[in-house]
Amino acid sequence: MVDKDNIPKHVAIIMDGNGRWAKDRHLPRTAGHRAGIDRIKEIVKVADELGIKVVTFFTFSTENWARPNREVDMLMRALNNFLNRQIDELDKNNVRLIVIGRDAPIPKYLQLKIKQTQNRTKDNSGLVVVLALNYGARQEIIDAVKKFTDAVAKGQDRIEDLDIEGFSRYLYTAGLPDPDLLIRTSGEMRISNFLLWQLSYTELYFPKKYWPDFKKEDLQEAISVYQRRERRFGRIDVDKKDN
Repeated sequence: MVDKDNIPKHVAIIMDGNGRWAKDRHLPRTAGHRAGIDRIKEIVKVADELGIKVVTFFTFSTENWARPNREVDMLMRALNNFLNRQIDELDKNNVRLIVIGRDAPIPKYLQLKIKQTQNRTKDNSGLVVVLALNYGARQEIIDAVKKFTDAVAKGQDRIEDLDIEGFSRYLYTAGLPDPDLLIRTSGEMRISNFLLWQLSYTELYFPKKYWPDFKKEDLQEAISVYQRRERRFGRIDVDKKDN
């Protein structure tokens, strides 16, 4: 059972296992990616119903450009089609879409669709859906350092004033809470250059199901597991300090 009074504010998801899901069904890898993109719709709906405030999907990494051109092209077009189909639904349900990562070399047609969707939903006040696209956490941190040093050079910030909260304002995720829960499907236990700064105190959950098979009850189970854990953020539980 999910405790509605202890829902994680921000759930981040590494959608892993699309290719293996397809292979097990004797289908091309592209079929797995299409199924994975379609799975986002259901999980967004469930997250909204549960009262989650932010859900972030690791959609495409900076390293994924090394995949075969045909697979990359299919992924870009599938994402474009997904946004095209879902923009009205997102807006009607008061969902705000944010995309984090670098623009280039994302195809121009997809960059335009992303801009249109973000502009259409920017004033919505409900669930925030974040797509990490052409995203890499190390690159994000380097870009944040560059932004900070540029701000210092322009007199907009000072080195001696920099602290953790201040640095976070230069990240792609500025203004968003850090994830409370990270889910990586398929049983792989890595974070793969995803939200390295933001995951410092995040609870990690690694279900064995491939992403296309991850459904409503699986998200509920992940949250149930999260709720059974004790989050101390480096502090000692006074009642258990002698144990």
